[in-house]
Amino acid sequence: MRIPPILASLVVLFTFLPMAAQASDLYVATGKLVDVRAGTVLANQCISITDGRITAVAPCGATPKGAKRVDWTVFTVLPGLIDLHTHLADAGQSADLALPIKTSPAATALLGAHNARLTLEAGFTTVRDVGTYRGLTDIALRDAINAGHVPGPRMFVAGAYITLPKGGGELNGVVPNEELPADMRLGIASTPQEAAAKTAFLIEQGADFIKTIATGAVLAIGTEPGEPELSEAQLRAVVQTAKAQGKFVTAHAHGAVGIKNAIRAGVRSIEHASLIDDDALAMAKASGTWLVMDIYNGDYIDDIGTREKWPEEYLRKNRETTDIQRARFSQAVKMGVNIAYGTDSGVYPHGQNGRQFAYMVRYGMTPMQAIQSATIRAAELLGKDEALGSIAPGRFADLVAVDGDPLGNIRILENVAHVMMGGNTVR
Repeated sequence: MRIPPILASLVVLFTFLPMAAQASDLYVATGKLVDVRAGTVLANQCISITDGRITAVAPCGATPKGAKRVDWTVFTVLPGLIDLHTHLADAGQSADLALPIKTSPAATALLGAHNARLTLEAGFTTVRDVGTYRGLTDIALRDAINAGHVPGPRMFVAGAYITLPKGGGELNGVVPNEELPADMRLGIASTPQEAAAKTAFLIEQGADFIKTIATGAVLAIGTEPGEPELSEAQLRAVVQTAKAQGKFVTAHAHGAVGIKNAIRAGVRSIEHASLIDDDALAMAKASGTWLVMDIYNGDYIDDIGTREKWPEEYLRKNRETTDIQRARFSQAVKMGVNIAYGTDSGVYPHGQNGRQFAYMVRYGMTPMQAIQSATIRAAELLGKDEALGSIAPGRFADLVAVDGDPLGNIRILENVAHVMMGGNTVR
């Protein structure tokens, strides 16, 4: 008898769960250890772990009484990786514009569970999930992971997009937007007052941060990446409302005008920044605003999108932004602008998040800088660097082991050997 695909996925998930049993005390012996805070590599270091937290990092000695020794002496060990631009709780990108509406909220959540596991097994123990067409499914996925119901990375989620009607955060070109399901329009805002109200609603529902759409999008019908959408006044209303609740705001923004609007409004980070100009780069550096630039997936869109016949509008806009985004990334690196790691996973298959490292090195970062962008620097953007992003006492025991030297060959990070999250060995 053939098992239906969704049931088969659940069988795999529940089979996986017992692997996450946690030993209270571990002693992890490493071959080499990447100290991302100091930007150095140490040899013969052992990591002491109690109840999922690192208690000490020191030269190896005898295994402490009562601890289980984990032998990773043939590996290079890094902090668990962080991807700040994912879409786990979504149907994924395809040639079918209607796929998100054809995929029910329940099916979207199950897909999200599958995507979360792939991401965790790829070594990404923390993600910032920056929006879903099916509003609040990301919150449900995060909560299921936190409860131990499904395996996945630590998730920080937005709940939905704050976007103009028919803007870059809407599912355009399928049915009249007014006929879209209510859960696909939770963040629609035409005025600063509406933007503030939608922000408050999403935070009440459990959003960890707020995602705004400040310009048009590459992968949204009827919008142009260079054109501003949410106004500076609307963006400021979102930022002020979120700040009052202790939350930060990020802005999807390709074009320079929209980027400047978002920086002046006080957002913490800019997603994509494809067409950022020199003035906006200077503004970002002066204000400490972070850039999260997805410089890998342009090649994927051009290759797979062309082969699978994605909408020509998508392919055109991708061609118009890919090369300039990479040039602007190089300039941002030279200027010392804050840059953190984010890939837009979901546009390409989940679990391939590590492929962007090589592009960041190709376009101006050292291997250590690229690693730091996905560890300590990403944790700084999240405001969680006292708990995440480095191998140091007090931090969660989120670790990745790789076979080889990623500082000599950054592509080693595309295939990790072992993953530990909170002291649990998950791969």
